[in-house]
Amino acid sequence: MIYLEIFISFFQIGLFSFGGGYAALPLIEVQVLEVHNWLTMGEFADLLTISQMTPGPIAINAATFVGTKVAGLPGAVIATIGCVTPSFIIILTLSYFYFKYKNLSSIQGILKGLRPAVVSLIASAGLSILMLTIFKTEGTSLFNMKLSDINIIAIIMVAISVFILRRFKPDPIKVMIGTGVIGILIYGIF
Repeated sequence: MIYLEIFISFFQIGLFSFGGGYAALPLIEVQVLEVHNWLTMGEFADLLTISQMTPGPIAINAATFVGTKVAGLPGAVIATIGCVTPSFIIILTLSYFYFKYKNLSSIQGILKGLRPAVVSLIASAGLSILMLTIFKTEGTSLFNMKLSDINIIAIIMVAISVFILRRFKPDPIKVMIGTGVIGILIYGIF
């Protein structure tokens, strides 16, 4: 039964995550944290980190991570298949119709109309990650913030990282590794 739940959950994520991996993060968050309680908020933060650092699409990496945690290797395979199946079917269907009707203005209008929705999904995921980074306690909502919960070190690290990325334009992987090393030094390995 757990395999079917994993497949259906990640099938839904794959079906409704237009715009790529970052747009899928709010959908993944709802499924694994709220609907099924497969992960804690801290584990979800680890999922985001691992999914972004490993090669491949974020949604597929997240599916593999969650599937492994919930049901081992078979769960990872089923979650990954569930995540990619809708895209596979949709792309096959859309590519047929796109090449047949690509010059129609209504098709171009639909594509332009999807852009704002994708931007809002990415912004929602970014806000969730920012809230998780800035506050020391898990589950702090935007309307339930306390000044005592603010993690000053995290704010400084975010600000410095953004400054370095914008000013010097280094490889983002190097910045991630650097902040990881600084995090180990500041917060300790254990």
